[in-house]
Amino acid sequence: MADSRLQKLAKVLVNYSLALKPGDTFILKGPAIAAPLLKEIYREAIRAGAHVTPSISIDGMEEIFFAESSEEQLKYISPVAEFQMNHFDAQFTIIADENTKALSNIDPQKLALRSAASAAISKRFMERSATNELRWSLTLYPTQAHAMDAGMSLSEYEDFVFNAGLLDQDDPVAAWKKVQQEQQHIADYLDKHDEIHIVAPGTDLTYHVAGRKWISCAGDKNFPDGEVFTGPIENSVNGYVSFTYPAVYNGNEVENVRLVFKDGKVVESSAGRGEEFLNAMLDMDAGSRYLGEVAFGLNYNIQRFTKEILFDEKIGGTMHMALGAGYPETGSSNESGLHWDMVCDLHAGKVYADGELCYENGKFII
Repeated sequence: MADSRLQKLAKVLVNYSLALKPGDTFILKGPAIAAPLLKEIYREAIRAGAHVTPSISIDGMEEIFFAESSEEQLKYISPVAEFQMNHFDAQFTIIADENTKALSNIDPQKLALRSAASAAISKRFMERSATNELRWSLTLYPTQAHAMDAGMSLSEYEDFVFNAGLLDQDDPVAAWKKVQQEQQHIADYLDKHDEIHIVAPGTDLTYHVAGRKWISCAGDKNFPDGEVFTGPIENSVNGYVSFTYPAVYNGNEVENVRLVFKDGKVVESSAGRGEEFLNAMLDMDAGSRYLGEVAFGLNYNIQRFTKEILFDEKIGGTMHMALGAGYPETGSSNESGLHWDMVCDLHAGKVYADGELCYENGKFII
């Protein structure tokens, strides 16, 4: 990716997504392969007057940790991580894998144990985010591994990433503010309704959202963005859903996932491939069989599955659901060490809000 494009991205991330200001304590996280973008964000954060703490990882260390750790080590949470979560004003994370399958052969019980142990940190993160005490965002730096997963050359994938973030436009911030306005119209409509009924091939599902808050996401947290989401009433989900695309979690791909819900809980689960991993994650803790998030993808610049959930959950004409932890700002009370987004295509589907058709063939028609 060209330096000028990285500079443009960094300016948007620091000044719009994070809105850094003088005196902010800011932790910048990412792997060494993303050094070109890390340096540009660091430069812009310093210019904004923030106090920056870089946290740079090296490819392969996470794999070593999971392969070699004892149960005690898997359950251990560093006091440094706890301090960072409780005291920093802002956090930015860059996704950039050299091998997206590095954890695919790790014992799923180890992954589940680590996620469960991290639940308290995740909960604190969501609490501080909900009150805007912690401002955070994340993006992806294109690598050959991500490009290969997406079935593109690196240059094609770079263009895809940039266009998905509206960074091909002269004023990306103005473009995202327009997205926010358009999506807020949808969120306001959904806020006035209770029962959401989704019908699509292999899917017939209802959930209730009365009293919950639908939130429009327009580049201030995920970048790129483009969705509206909420947390369903925990015991209200009933029916079945077949997810169109493979569900990817920690490098593990689970294909043809089908879930059956009764009174909010997954009571039946199956997959064409990876069913053992799916069930290990579902059995992680008390909240992992309940939905913490329901959402609609509205970024119509994203029209293909790439095996990276940052993009895939935003595909225009889809909906996604996350098993596990919910976001407190929506009103969700579901707690879990898991937050696993799964995506369902709705181009041949319909959505009803309190019996009123509001979405058809991949778009809201309100």
